[in-house]
Amino acid sequence: MFEPPRCPNRDCPRHLALESPARAFYWRVGSYQPRCRDEPVPRFRCKTCRIGFSRQTFRHDYRDRRPQCNKPLFRLLTSGVGLRQSARLLGLGVQSVQKKFCKIARTLTFLHENLSAELPTGGTYVMDEEETFEAASIRPLTMPVVIHRETWLVVAASVGSIRRLAPAGTARRRRQAWDEGDRGRRPDESSACVYEVLLELDRRIEGRLTLQTDKKVSYAAIATGVFGDRLRHETTASTRLRATHNPLFPINTTLAMSRDNCGRLRRKSWLVTKVRERLRAQMALWMVYRNYVRRRFNRDQTDETPARLLGLVPRQLFPEEVVRWRQDWGARSPHPMSLRGDRSIAEGHQKTFGPGLWTPRVVSGL
Repeated sequence: MFEPPRCPNRDCPRHLALESPARAFYWRVGSYQPRCRDEPVPRFRCKTCRIGFSRQTFRHDYRDRRPQCNKPLFRLLTSGVGLRQSARLLGLGVQSVQKKFCKIARTLTFLHENLSAELPTGGTYVMDEEETFEAASIRPLTMPVVIHRETWLVVAASVGSIRRLAPAGTARRRRQAWDEGDRGRRPDESSACVYEVLLELDRRIEGRLTLQTDKKVSYAAIATGVFGDRLRHETTASTRLRATHNPLFPINTTLAMSRDNCGRLRRKSWLVTKVRERLRAQMALWMVYRNYVRRRFNRDQTDETPARLLGLVPRQLFPEEVVRWRQDWGARSPHPMSLRGDRSIAEGHQKTFGPGLWTPRVVSGL
């Protein structure tokens, strides 16, 4: 029952409209039978630009081998399992899992950007930095994360290198000196990463907001430079007891949850990230899992995810939905809840979720 939502050719007039074009914009030109699917895949041709395409053109698993492994791989990688163990469990080669991981991360990065393009004005957001390392503990990384305080929605995260020198004369300091002599002086990108996540927040909010952080000196200058007079900045000492009454409790708990769900953030383990870009990709998976798939607290109802509580989606998303459709067309991308792929992200924000158009609400069993 698949109906093409639009022409996939970016230069075609049938692609540029935010709402789906008339259903008569294409011809059906048969189908083909892939080895990995039981049902045939229909083919189409646009009447305007004459470009041929199929249903697979709109799917995340376009040109994938073993597409049935995408959903369990997403669940494994957001449950603290590493790439090699995931490959063993799924019966795949580790290089195949690495390629699937990078492709899923790219799709979910676009998915989060599309679904959270606009956030409510006047909210309170909390930001802090989490430290880890790449390959060796003498190469530390910083990962600033900003969340919505009431719903705990993870808005943005970034990854960058930092320089933390051990005391002079220690063995660790000698290792750092040898490493910098071989690789060059390690840059400190903490301020640049904080600026990046605040810029992502600013892109989603037009009005005033409240930002809560610890008392790191650079935060005030960076936040004021991004938001100007729209900002109300509240600070809390990082030495304050990390209990529920601490204003930074939501971000502290969120960072602890990220270490539980992401094996790359576990110190002194084989799973620690070797390349910082892969940690950024892992965070793309975890943000979608945390925001759209997993409920906020264990005491919440099954479908009370941060995104639903903030009004970004009407219910919890399932793993098979977040890895279903391509998301690199912005607001023109098929909505993950669209059963036939004939409703875009823009239409999903405007229309009601009625029967036949969207995946029915069921218990996912997560």
